[in-house]
Amino acid sequence: MSANSAELSVALVKAGRTKIRYAATLLHDDGTRLAVRAPWAGDGVRDFGFVRFEAGDVFTEYFWRDRWYAVKEVRTAAGVLKGWYCDITRPAVLTGTELVVEDLDLDLWRSADGTDVRRLDEDEFAGSGLADRDPGAAAAAVAALDELDELERLARGDGFAGLLD
Repeated sequence: MSANSAELSVALVKAGRTKIRYAATLLHDDGTRLAVRAPWAGDGVRDFGFVRFEAGDVFTEYFWRDRWYAVKEVRTAAGVLKGWYCDITRPAVLTGTELVVEDLDLDLWRSADGTDVRRLDEDEFAGSGLADRDPGAAAAAVAALDELDELERLARGDGFAGLLD
C-alpha cells in the first residue's frame, strides 16, 4: 500500500489487550516501513523524570513490517525536538486502516541532544514471561534492543535520522 495523508487507527497491544488506540495520519508507506503522525494520545501528562509527554506534543512514528521495533520522534507543539522513544515490538501489521503493533515491554530513549540514552523496562520484560511463552520472540526483542542501541551509538551526531530517511 502506498498512500499519503490517509487516516489510520493505531492500536498498541500488550499481553493480548489493547493498551491504547489513537488516530494518526499516514505520511508514508513503502510496503516495508510506515510513517505516521499523531498528537500525544495519553491521558494528561506522562512524566518519566527524563522526559514529559503532554498535550500538544507531536509524535512522528516509524513502524516496520520486518523489524522488531518502532521509532517515535517526539516534538513539542512548537516543533522543538524532545528526542526519540523506541518501542521494541513485533513487526507492525496494517489491515485496512488499522495498524496493530504488539509492545514487548523493552524500550530505548534518546534525548534530542544525545546526552541521555537509556534502556527502559528491562524488569517488566523479564517479568512478562515472554521468554517462557515465546522464546523466539523474546530473543528477537532483545536483539532488536541491541540493534537500536548500536544504531544510536553509530548515529550520535544526528540521532536516528539516518535510520528514518
